[in-house]
Order: sequence, then C-alpha cells, then structure tokens
Amino acid sequence: MKLQQLRYLVEVARQKLNVSEAATTLFTSQPGISKQIKLLEDELGVMVFERSGKRLTAITEPGKLVLEIAERMLRDAENIRRVGEEFSSGDSGSLVIATTHTQARYALPAVVKKFVDRHPLVRLSLHQGHPTQIAEWTLKGEADIAIATEALDQYPQLVMLPCYQWAHCVIAPDGHPILGEKTLSLAVLARWPLITYDSAFAGRSRINKAFELAQLTTNVVLTAIDADVIKTYVSLGLGLGIIARMAYDPLRDIGLHAIPAEHLFGSNTTRIGLRRGTHVRRYEYDFIELFASHLTKKAVDMAMGGVRPDSEYQL
Repeated sequence: MKLQQLRYLVEVARQKLNVSEAATTLFTSQPGISKQIKLLEDELGVMVFERSGKRLTAITEPGKLVLEIAERMLRDAENIRRVGEEFSSGDSGSLVIATTHTQARYALPAVVKKFVDRHPLVRLSLHQGHPTQIAEWTLKGEADIAIATEALDQYPQLVMLPCYQWAHCVIAPDGHPILGEKTLSLAVLARWPLITYDSAFAGRSRINKAFELAQLTTNVVLTAIDADVIKTYVSLGLGLGIIARMAYDPLRDIGLHAIPAEHLFGSNTTRIGLRRGTHVRRYEYDFIELFASHLTKKAVDMAMGGVRPDSEYQL
C-alpha cells in the first residue's frame, strides 16, 4: 500500500467518481490511476468502487470505510510534513490564505502588514476566489486558511471560527433622490435599478432573502464580485449599489454617499475555515489572532478539538 494510491482513491471520490477529472487534478494519467486503484483493491481484497464496464458507478460499503481511513492517513502524513517543516525551518515557511476580493482589499491589508513585519521569512500568498473555490482549495490543502462570509459553513470538513460581523450599505451618487428619503426601506430601494454582488459573494443571500420575504421584485441590472467595480458603475448612473459597509471610504469614494442598510439586510459573519485534523503552525495561530483578536491559540485549539469557543456566542 502506497500513499499515492490513497491519494488517487480520495481524489476520485472527491471528483464524484470521474477518473479523468481526478487525473487532471493530480497531473497524471487516467490509466495510471485506474491501474493503481485496482492494485490497491487486489491487495486489500475488497472493491472500493462499483463498476459498470470501465466506468466507476458507486462507492461500496467497505469502500466508504477505506476512504475515511485513507483521508485520515493523508491528513496525518501532511501533518507530519508540516511539523517537520515548522521545527526544521525555524521562523521561515509559507502561508496561503484563500479569500474573497472584499476581504483581501478591505479587511486584510493591515493584518498582512503586521504579519509580514512580524514574520519576514514566511512566504505569504493570497488566493482570491469565490467562497466555494476558497473552501475547496482549503480542503485540498492548496490553501492553509480560508476567509469568507458565504458557503464555508456548508463544508463539515472545515472547522469554522467566527471572526467579526459586518453589514451592508447602499451607495448612491451625488444628487440621487434616494438621499432625500428620511428612512430607507426595501420598498423604496426596489423602485430603483440595483448593482450588487454576484450571488455567491458577500452576504448576497441575505439581500435576496430580505426582498423575497417582503414579496418585492428587484431590478438587478449588474452583478460583480468586486465592490470597486460596483462603485464604478454606480458613479456612471447605472443604478444604486449594495455593498459591504467596509468597502466604502468617504475620502476615497468622492461623489458617492453611503446609506446604512443593516436594518434591511441584517448582519453577516465573516469566518475563518481550517481543514479539520490539520496541524496548525505557530505563525498560523499568529495570523488568525491578528485577524480576530478573540481567536487565541486556546480558542483555535478548542474549535479544532470539537469544542465551540466562547467567542462564537459573543459575536
């Protein structure tokens, strides 16, 4: 039995039994994966996958147990490597953060600056994507830490750490009639063309739900993954923007005005996601606490051990 064979098993299962997709992800050949899986099944004396001809159709009952153990063994092997690197490399290493544009642009700069000053020998990388990509990168070990608002709680393989709450605001250009409204309401907002985030980003689900509950139809003329893009098109008069409040800066966004909208859409919680069972390195603890001061090493260890930290109740 080889670790590479276990990697093939796990990746094929992750790719919903598509051996071709697994081969592409692992940079190897489809026949090579099929051969190694068959050799492992012969060695174990059980079939991991059911087949119809050459096509894999299902995971067998013993196969489910084998995959569960294989995933654990691969995590342990990765943890051994991480421990070795941490203690042999001293203060050097690498840290990959997977996050959205909004977090990278508005929430992380000060944290990154402090972290780089404190750990100059650590190679820090930011991978930006939509929340589902962020979760998948972290589960595959391509990122060490996931930071997002949407989607992360849909992955039980990730340990979720609540960081902070934020709200939306409505962005309007100079002279827009909505700036004269005494109280902003969903009904008033629904009268105007709207520009906001793509459906997978930055609390968009809360925006949709609020209008649905009010039984109001909206005219969303443009969506984007980037608050700066939304603000650009608001400036051009295409519509009103709905963005994260943190993305508005009155000194920089000249000609635009922000109207608080927490009373319309509620608050959102940004979370950090860590792959369950992963060894957390010392400088990862440091990055997490720089981003959310209540997430101390003790709080992270509690969460990784299956105990929800008290901080979750305080958000």
